[in-house]
Amino acid sequence: MKYVFIVNPAAGKKKAGEFVPEIQKACKAKGVDYEVYQTSGVGDAKNYTRTLGESGEEVTVFGCGGDGTLFEVINGAVGFENLTVGTLPLGSGNDFVRNFGKKKDFLDVISQLEGESRKIDLIKCGDKYAISQCSMGLDAEVCAKQAAFKKLPLISGEMAYTLSLVFCFLTKSSNVFEISIDDGEFETYDLLFSLCGNARYYGGGYKGIPLAICDDGYLDFVIVKKDMPVIKFLKLMNDYKAGKHLEWDRTVYRRGKKMIVRSKKFSAVNVDGECEFVKERTFEVVPQTINFLFPSNVDFDAIHGAWDEENKVYEKLFTFAV
Repeated sequence: MKYVFIVNPAAGKKKAGEFVPEIQKACKAKGVDYEVYQTSGVGDAKNYTRTLGESGEEVTVFGCGGDGTLFEVINGAVGFENLTVGTLPLGSGNDFVRNFGKKKDFLDVISQLEGESRKIDLIKCGDKYAISQCSMGLDAEVCAKQAAFKKLPLISGEMAYTLSLVFCFLTKSSNVFEISIDDGEFETYDLLFSLCGNARYYGGGYKGIPLAICDDGYLDFVIVKKDMPVIKFLKLMNDYKAGKHLEWDRTVYRRGKKMIVRSKKFSAVNVDGECEFVKERTFEVVPQTINFLFPSNVDFDAIHGAWDEENKVYEKLFTFAV
C-alpha cells in the first residue's frame, strides 16, 4: 500500500504546508511507501487523484487541507476501487471530521497510517459528488459569500459563515423553490435553508443536518421556512448551529434517496462548499461508493452506535420519506 499526501499549501490561511515535516516524520517512523504532492491550483488535487486511480496501484490518498481539498480528492477518487481516501484537516472549516471527533485525532499521522477504511455514501449533484452536504437557496448564497469573509484577517471558517449568514439574511429578500423528495409531488416553499445531508456539520461547525449518517444509504433533507422577522432569526442562530432546529414548526425534515429543487431564477447551489448558479438541481445518494480511512484513534463503531440510538428517538417524532 502506498500513501500519497496531497497538500494544498493555500489551505488554513496558507499554513497547511507547514505540516509536511510531521507527515514525513511519521511515514519514516512507520517505514511506509509515501509521497507528498503539493497542489498548484484549483482542480490539481482532483486531477492528481484521478491519475493515481488510473495507475491501478493500491493507494491511500489523503486530502491535506480544508473541506475544499477533500472535495477535490473525493471527486478524483470516485470510480476507482484501488483508491482509499483519507484527510488531514488543515483548513479553516474541516467540517467532515467534526462528525467523528476532534480535529487533532485526524492530525495524528501515525494513527492515520494504522487506520481502517470503511465504505461510505456520497451525494451526486450534477457531475459532482459531495461527502457532507448540498444545498440551494439562502444557505447556498451564504456559502458563496463565505469565501469573501474567509479572506479577512483573524476570521475563522465558523465566523466567516456566521457573518455571511447575517449579511445574506439582511440583503436577500426571497428564496422560493419547488421541491420534490423521492419523486413525490413538488411543493412550493419560501425558505431560509434547503439542505441535503450525508453528514451532520457544515459552514465551519453548524450542525445543519443533525441526524445524518454517512453510510446508511439515505440522505437527510432539512427545509427551514422563512416566516420570521430578522430579530427573531438572529436570536435562534445559536439553536440552529447546535442542531436544535428539527422540532421548529417552520422546519420540514425528511429522509430519503433523492431531492429535486427548482427555481424560476438562477440561484446558488452549494456542493460541499463549491458554489455555482442554476435553475434546477437533483441531489441523489450514491450508497457505499467510496473507501474512506478512519484513523485508529477514532472508534467508528462506537460513534455509529451513538448515532443509531439518537436516531431511534427522532424516528418516533418524524415521518421519514423512506
